Amino acid sequence: MSVRATARITAMRDSRGATSLPVLESEGPLALRRTRAASPGSARVTVVGAMSAPLGGDRLAIEVRAGTGARLVVDAAAATVALPGPGPAAGPAHYEVLLTAGERAELNWLPEQLISAHGSELIMRTTVELAPTARLVLREEQILGRHGESPGTLFSRLTVRRAGRPLLDQQVAYGPGAPGGWDGPAVLGGHRAVGQLLFVEPSFDGLGPESRLLGPTAVLTRLAGPALLVTAVATDARELRAVLDHAHDELTAAAAG
Repeated sequence: MSVRATARITAMRDSRGATSLPVLESEGPLALRRTRAASPGSARVTVVGAMSAPLGGDRLAIEVRAGTGARLVVDAAAATVALPGPGPAAGPAHYEVLLTAGERAELNWLPEQLISAHGSELIMRTTVELAPTARLVLREEQILGRHGESPGTLFSRLTVRRAGRPLLDQQVAYGPGAPGGWDGPAVLGGHRAVGQLLFVEPSFDGLGPESRLLGPTAVLTRLAGPALLVTAVATDARELRAVLDHAHDELTAAAAG
């Protein structure tokens, strides 16, 4: 039997300048836990998987809202593994993420890897709405197949709007259900780990680091406005995380200085 579940997080800045969590609603396999924040005045929520999900036929969603001046980090306790459903009739799983950040809000969306297991089919959609002065750090990591197995089918779309205008809209597809050439030299070139880091920082508008290669399989690209996008492919999850962590540290230092 398929599962339908939506988890919700709302972060608000309180009268003391701290970030409170008036809404923290878990549902189904999406268990939310408030955990210790790394910096004063911010809040941190960790997504803990309460059961195996998403399976074929499941429809899961997470809605996150950081209100005016709030500072929120959302991470995860473990990787998300897309698994086959109970049979062909189950159809694909759907996983939707909706992120909203208000004026002067800081939102960090830092989940663990999404693993596309053999035989699975997942359609993932991430939609972000940013106020003009909002800050965003968004990390996505996709691992195509568990160790020694071929991947499932994964369709993923990321849409980001800032001040109501498009900032980024991209769609990728991998696995046996994807269009031909997804594993070719122009796309993955045989790699099985792919990820990106989106960094939206208002102080970078017209400034900040320039586009350049970050290695043989990673690139930093300036987007319109105050946004930078790091994209990378790698042989495995560890190598991919190292590239994205290094880029995160560099961009954080640039924003601070």
